[in-house]
Amino acid sequence: MAITAAYMVPHPPMIVPAVGRGGESQIEATRAAYARVAEDIAALAPETVILSSPHATLYADYFHISPGRSAEGSFARFHAPQAGFREEYDAELVKAIERIAAAQGLPAGTRGQRDPELDHGTMVPLHFIRQVYSGFRLIRVGLSGLPLEEHYRLGQIIRRAVEETGRRAVFVASGDLSHKLQSYGPYGFAPEGPQYDTRVMDVCERAAFGELFDFDEVFCERAAECGHRSFVIMAGVLDGMAVRAERLSHEDVTGVGYGICMFHPTGADDSRRFLATRQREQETRLTEKRARCDPWVQLAWRSVESWVLYNRVMGTPEDLPEALTGQRAGAFVSIHRQGRLRGCIGTIAPTRSSLAEEIIHNAISAASRDPRFDPIRADELKWLEINVDVLDEPEAVASEAELDVKRYGVIVTKGHRRGLLLPDLEGVDTVRQQVEIARRKAGIGPKEKVSLERFEVVRHT
Repeated sequence: MAITAAYMVPHPPMIVPAVGRGGESQIEATRAAYARVAEDIAALAPETVILSSPHATLYADYFHISPGRSAEGSFARFHAPQAGFREEYDAELVKAIERIAAAQGLPAGTRGQRDPELDHGTMVPLHFIRQVYSGFRLIRVGLSGLPLEEHYRLGQIIRRAVEETGRRAVFVASGDLSHKLQSYGPYGFAPEGPQYDTRVMDVCERAAFGELFDFDEVFCERAAECGHRSFVIMAGVLDGMAVRAERLSHEDVTGVGYGICMFHPTGADDSRRFLATRQREQETRLTEKRARCDPWVQLAWRSVESWVLYNRVMGTPEDLPEALTGQRAGAFVSIHRQGRLRGCIGTIAPTRSSLAEEIIHNAISAASRDPRFDPIRADELKWLEINVDVLDEPEAVASEAELDVKRYGVIVTKGHRRGLLLPDLEGVDTVRQQVEIARRKAGIGPKEKVSLERFEVVRHT
């Protein structure tokens, strides 16, 4: 069998009458749409409901799947302990997902459970489904801090496991939209809020799932969205399938976006293999970009490859320009994968005999010694982007008023503790943010008095 349908649903606890106590009437369109989803699931009579929830156990670099045979939960933290659930898990299908994920090198499985109780992102959908249908077992899947592409891969793996085990299953992607839609809402207003809701509802009602990759991480953070990665897992579940999409509702009256759509596969369609298409496009773009990069970045690339592929520190090439071999300077090498930082190490002042040597050694450190990340693997190389920042001499400043987040990097110092942040970084929009991040990197408290330095960089991309 296979995935017979998928659903995009929100999870406001107030929609459960025991919690809302009449307040659920504010989102009647959402309640009515949810009832239609539940009726659709009942008509399909799945053996297993696979549900992804932003409020299940979440790790930065691992997808957690709830283990064991069963779990319980209630809305006690929302003052409604009488509204509870006891769910049986489909342990056989979970094992199949784990096995396939391990074979494909995707970090997903049942290790590291922090809280076995069902979360409200799971229980709100169950509230509606259980009113009309009870003949299923559950799988609960958490999200992660990994890139969107990895969430899509998890969806593909879930789909394959369903097919291999012969399950008849549906997938429920639980997730609210923006939390910043109204000034009176609990999180206030941001212009990115309604922009996010409009875009994601348009994408989903067209089932144009490849466009889910185009939502910039900073934009999503500013919109305070909840369910985007959940929706991407759902897209992966439907990879390579023609889909009949139906938009049921969207509401924002509480300041939080609640969107509901249904998706029914209608047959195979190889043109809808969105991750494969994206990877081909990315590989072409990155290959072309690397061919255009200047000698500073080319040198960093050669150093990273020499270390990752051969565990060798390369010598200084003879064909470098005088600007690399004839001067000394501090330099930072930054490595990104799919728009996310993968490693960044540098030196504030020169420590080597030439800028070329500085770049060679800092590139190795960025690829293998950044304590925030695992060392870069050979299979990642074609997906990487590398930047080199060459630092001018830092100069002391009297206050934050002399800083400019776009023009200057900052160094904060307290005794032997020293933190640095480069200029013009995505998502760092104010001097206050820049200094706060540099403080955190150095382990300097927000109220400790610090000395400030600024510096300019020449950025090579």
